[in-house]
Amino acid sequence: MQWGKNLVWLALCAGLSLAAAVEINTATEAELDSVNGIGPAMSSRILQERKAAAFIDWGDMMRRVSGVGQKKATQFSRQGLTVNGKSFTTTESREGAAHDAR
Repeated sequence: MQWGKNLVWLALCAGLSLAAAVEINTATEAELDSVNGIGPAMSSRILQERKAAAFIDWGDMMRRVSGVGQKKATQFSRQGLTVNGKSFTTTESREGAAHDAR
């Protein structure tokens, strides 16, 4: 019975490590590349924009990094990517669009 409990515990720990958060404002190139859909070209664009200034929120990141829209932001967020510790929400996307319209 103990062997079964250990196996369950190991599986839970492995699952949690796969969903570990990757903070876009502090992630290394390798950490960014570990997010499915972010390859060398996109991680390079992210790092280049981050050099200019940290990303304020998801809307800011989507405006500054070409190739990232609502669909990609949702995909990245589901894999653990965060901007200032926050996951992507569609509300944030609409707020970013409203800010751009001003």
